[in-house]
Amino acid sequence: MLGRSLRRNATQEMVISTVKHGGPVPEYRWEKFMKKNSFELRAYVFVDSLQPQLAQFVAKDNRVYDPAEYDAAILLELAPAMEIHSMIDLALKSTNVRLGSVVTERHFGMMQIQHSEQGEVRSAGETVLERTNLTLADRAKVEVLTNKIIRSVEQDHAISFTGTSRGNMVVSGESVLILETTPAAYLTLACNEALKAARVKLVTIRPYGATGRLVLAGPESEIDSAAVAALASLQQLNDDTANAGGSK
Repeated sequence: MLGRSLRRNATQEMVISTVKHGGPVPEYRWEKFMKKNSFELRAYVFVDSLQPQLAQFVAKDNRVYDPAEYDAAILLELAPAMEIHSMIDLALKSTNVRLGSVVTERHFGMMQIQHSEQGEVRSAGETVLERTNLTLADRAKVEVLTNKIIRSVEQDHAISFTGTSRGNMVVSGESVLILETTPAAYLTLACNEALKAARVKLVTIRPYGATGRLVLAGPESEIDSAAVAALASLQQLNDDTANAGGSK
């Protein structure tokens, strides 16, 4: 319904402008349109340096432009879903960032953009926020739905993790961290900070959908350190949102 409303308003704007000027409109007035209409910022997260395992995981079955190890990245998710394509177009044309991934669902659309220079990535993100009349204070708070460590997994359990893995294998005796959050995109930051802090293996991550899931494996002490770093990054994200002017 919101998408249809946006299209209808866009058509009306073009018709009114055509009547006023007595001819076709050479360029659509995006700024006026976007400030008059409602956008919902579900997620906005900056990753300063994609760790090798995470960058390679994204590249494994990526259909756009693979991120390089240690690229900076932004994941941005908003509604209406199909408007993410306008934001992608804006980011790519206004900066030198590359498009890493796109996911469009019923209500929300998500994009990942990346570049070796943090300034390029930050500039692209700021441009999108300005065009949609949004700020960091508008993004949703992260909610941790599952935070669980399985210590010294049994062989059968390890095999089940490996069977659904798109990353590394889990072997018996290792410990496994399972995190689930909403919004899903924030798990990218949690995963990245965990990989910085500890010598653990990325088993799988799903940073899109209604909820996101992350599975890491490794020695028990390393998994404990990874969990602390991951959760601290999510808490910091919520603190930054509140400090930006309010939280949802």
